[in-house]
Amino acid sequence: MVNQMTRRMRAVQVATAGGPLELVEREVPKPPQGHVLIKVQACGICHSDSHTKDGSWPGLQLPRVPGHEIAGVIDMLGAGVEGWLKGQRVGVGWHGGHCGHCDNCRHGDFVRCERLRIPGISYDGGYAEYMVAPQEALARIPDDLSDADAAPLLCAGLTTFNALRNSGARAGQLVAILGVGGLGHLGLQFARKMGFVTAAIDRGEAKAELAKQLGAHHYIDSESQEVAQALQALGGAQLILATASSGKAMSAAIGGLGMNGKMVMVGWSEEPVEVPIPQFVMQRNSVQGWPSGTAADSQETLAFSALAGVAPMIEEYPLSRAAEAYERLMSGKARFKVVLRPDR
Repeated sequence: MVNQMTRRMRAVQVATAGGPLELVEREVPKPPQGHVLIKVQACGICHSDSHTKDGSWPGLQLPRVPGHEIAGVIDMLGAGVEGWLKGQRVGVGWHGGHCGHCDNCRHGDFVRCERLRIPGISYDGGYAEYMVAPQEALARIPDDLSDADAAPLLCAGLTTFNALRNSGARAGQLVAILGVGGLGHLGLQFARKMGFVTAAIDRGEAKAELAKQLGAHHYIDSESQEVAQALQALGGAQLILATASSGKAMSAAIGGLGMNGKMVMVGWSEEPVEVPIPQFVMQRNSVQGWPSGTAADSQETLAFSALAGVAPMIEEYPLSRAAEAYERLMSGKARFKVVLRPDR
């Protein structure tokens, strides 16, 4: 029998800031106390992985294995792990562990922990055959959900699902999804399954039919229509979920809010959003950001997705082609998520 210490695995790492993604061979790590060893079955590629690839995250230590959309199976339990079993299917998302002691943690706001641990940034992530994660970062994966579908739901799915269910919007009200992309194509499905009247907003007519297939009752082409006017013609949006990475696009849509309407921003942009102050005062409008969620939120996202039939549109690549897969996602040509699988 091969000793655990001699087991080897393949992983894809970033060795230098801005350098290439390199396929390397490493020793399979052992999980320390309170951690588990996960055999990775699928790992989604996220735009946020660029923080590792470019070496831009403050305090990042290289070499580092990227990846925070991880679906796998527990291979080994570290000392002191409770409530988890070897062979159990688990996922790990952006929330990769918390300190439990800072002010945010003391208030139960674990995703905003002052020492938040992020897979692929704080420690080696899922671009590998095995990875180690703390037990508080684990989410159970339902049997009805495939590994490849579960992986993107742990980031893009979690972010949109959590933002929608915490928005205050109620079934039957108009909810607009700004941007039909990696986040938006999941946001559309969640919004429809939650019982909202759903409008999709994107540039051009190319995504109109797809948006309808994903659950949109209405499609607004921002190239041929004034988005705010189009939303007001539908009665005004109770919620605009802004998934597009464009402050300009958010500014163009925000006038479409109805009475007590809210824009929740999950798309990342350095551009400011312009707010029509008279409208916001007279209609009691608001704007809010939403940052991902905890492992418990991930687990509930996966459970709802399995129950309601929500699934990401994915392109699969073997781990050995991670560099190609990464460039595919970053180019914007993927529709819509890219998932790495172990080479068979």
